[in-house]
Amino acid sequence: MDSAAQPLCPTAVERLNRARADLRMGLPVVLQGATGAALAAAVETLTPARLAALAALGPLTLALTARRAETLKARAYDGDLARVAVPAHADLGWLQALADPADDLRVPMKGPLRTLREGPADLHRTALALAKSARLLPAALLVALDGAPPAGLTQLDAAEAQTSMAAAATLRPVAAARLPLAAAEAGRLHVFRPDDGGEEHYAIEIGTPARDTPVLVRLHSACFTGDVLGSLKCDCGSQLAAALAAMAAEGAGVLLYLNQEGRGIGLANKMRAYSLQDQGFDTVEANHRLGFEDDERDFRLGAALLKGLGFTSVRLLTNNPAKVRMLAANGITVAARVPLKVGHTRHNAAYLATKAAKSGHLM
Repeated sequence: MDSAAQPLCPTAVERLNRARADLRMGLPVVLQGATGAALAAAVETLTPARLAALAALGPLTLALTARRAETLKARAYDGDLARVAVPAHADLGWLQALADPADDLRVPMKGPLRTLREGPADLHRTALALAKSARLLPAALLVALDGAPPAGLTQLDAAEAQTSMAAAATLRPVAAARLPLAAAEAGRLHVFRPDDGGEEHYAIEIGTPARDTPVLVRLHSACFTGDVLGSLKCDCGSQLAAALAAMAAEGAGVLLYLNQEGRGIGLANKMRAYSLQDQGFDTVEANHRLGFEDDERDFRLGAALLKGLGFTSVRLLTNNPAKVRMLAANGITVAARVPLKVGHTRHNAAYLATKAAKSGHLM
């Protein structure tokens, strides 16, 4: 239905956000593509009753990312994902063991797994992207639809959904107010809301930064454990404090606080990664075993926030060259990279070494 002609009906982006919420609650969604349609459900939130109802519709397929498939020794014939044929006797425990690596070391052999190589994978790819964007484990159960879908389920066009998820969100300013901080009394907090229904992001101005010269900027991804609890497993809290202190000393600066916890995988998955680290895996290996890439964040958000505030040139407080490249690719001139080497402890030494060795951070 054309939302322009029917303004009270949801747009493609609004349907996408509904689908994310449905998956988080355990509801399946309907995915429609050029080659057919399927019901897709997130394995993490699936219930036995809904699994039985899906199985009654036909053969089930479990979609896993290539990262997770590699851990399970399953062939990813589709390149970026594997389509695992679900045995008729498989129960919810079997599916969840493939989705969640928590028990991999205790029960390493979960197969043999038969993966599909014939037929399209577009609906499976969309289902995995949806699960990731909902901050769920990237594992989705699909069943092909022959007739009309069950009433009341959210329906998405797969190609349209992929385009929407890949697009940069448009950020709209919502509110701003003076906010004296411990680091600097001359603080001002701006709240921005994305048009895709995602989490809000924040910009904190220190002083009155000039718009015509490179401003001191920190792109800081939310870290509940480090920023709020003072976790010693990372250097995030120390970097946040040091960045604000540097801006206060200079008398001006902008801290962008992006709600992309755990490098974009969400707090629950970050805790799953921490649990895997306790089993001996490093931070990158843990992400891969969960089915994620090294870093799932979108730094285009930072460029959008800066432009929204009227800044075009920055001196970037970071050890991460990817942030420099992403800002430059999105129209922000990075006049200088300012190192931010703080917060090193015996608890995070291995973590920081991995960031340097595998993620290219300049430590």
